[in-house]
Amino acid sequence: MKQLYILFTFIFISGIAIAQDPAPADTSYWKKGGAGTLTFSNVTLSNWAAGGENSVSLNGFLGLFANYKKARTTWDNSLNLGYGLLKQGEGDFVKSDDKINFATKYGYQLNNETSKWYFSALLDFKSQFAEGVDEADSVISRFMAPGYLIVATGIDYKVGDVFSANLAPVTGKFTFVTDQALADAGAYGVDPGSNARAELGAFLRMQFKKDIVKNVNYETRLELFTNYIENFGDIDVNWENILVMKVNKFLSANLITQLIYDKDIDIEVDNNDDGIIDEVGPKVQFKTVFGVGLSYKFGDQ
Repeated sequence: MKQLYILFTFIFISGIAIAQDPAPADTSYWKKGGAGTLTFSNVTLSNWAAGGENSVSLNGFLGLFANYKKARTTWDNSLNLGYGLLKQGEGDFVKSDDKINFATKYGYQLNNETSKWYFSALLDFKSQFAEGVDEADSVISRFMAPGYLIVATGIDYKVGDVFSANLAPVTGKFTFVTDQALADAGAYGVDPGSNARAELGAFLRMQFKKDIVKNVNYETRLELFTNYIENFGDIDVNWENILVMKVNKFLSANLITQLIYDKDIDIEVDNNDDGIIDEVGPKVQFKTVFGVGLSYKFGDQ
C-alpha cells in the first residue's frame, strides 16, 4: 500500500503541473515548460495452456524545465521525476522505477554574445522516493540512501538548446547514506558508520535533445566522473536516453534507458540461482522502461 500511495501522490503532483492553463506568451528572458507521461499495462490469464502469471504495471514520468538567457548570462534548470510499480501473480506491488533528479547550471558567455563557450557552475542532485528491497525483503535503499550531489565549475560548450558539453576540472561529488543500517554496512562507498562521503575529481556532462523526425523526440545525457585522489582513471558512468514517439496530442510511446557504473556500488551476484552469493563487486547496471500511454507537453516547446 505504501508504494501505491507514493505512485498516486506522484500522479497527483504531475496532474497539477500538466493541468495548468497555458501561460500567456512570455516576453521575459525565461523559457519554461515540461512533459508528463503515464503508462499502464495489464496481463490477465485464465486457464492459459502456455502458462504465465497475471501482471499489472504502472509508470509515471514528469520532466520540467525553466531556462533563462539574457545577454551573456544563462541559467538552466531541470527537474525529472519517475516512479513505477509492478505486480505479478499474487505478489505485492514492487517498484520498478524510482528517480529524482534536479540540476541547475549557470553560464556566462565568454568573449561575446555569439560565442558558444561559457564559464559554468553546475549543481546536480539525485535520489529516489521510496525504499527498495532485495529478494529477501531486506531494505537496500531509500530516500537519501543513497543521495548524490555534484558541485562543479568549468567550461561549457553550448549549441542553442540542442547540445551542450560541460567539462568541470574542479568537481565535488558527495554521497549521502542517511539510513544508519546501510551506513554501518558501508553501502554505496561510505566508510562504515559514516553517513556521507566527499570526493574531489573531474566531471564531464554531455547532453543532446532534438526532434529527430516529426513527432519523435530523442534526448540523451552522459555523465562521467573520476576521483583525483583515489583510483584516478577509474570512471563512474551515468548514461540516460529518452525516446518519445508522439501518436497524437495525448498519446505516445516512450522508451527510457539508463546505464550506471559506479566502482563504489557493490552488486551481489548469484550465478547458479542456488541462493548462494558467488560474486560481490561493482557491475554495469542497466534499466529499460517502455510504455504506451497518456502524455502531454506544455510551455515553451
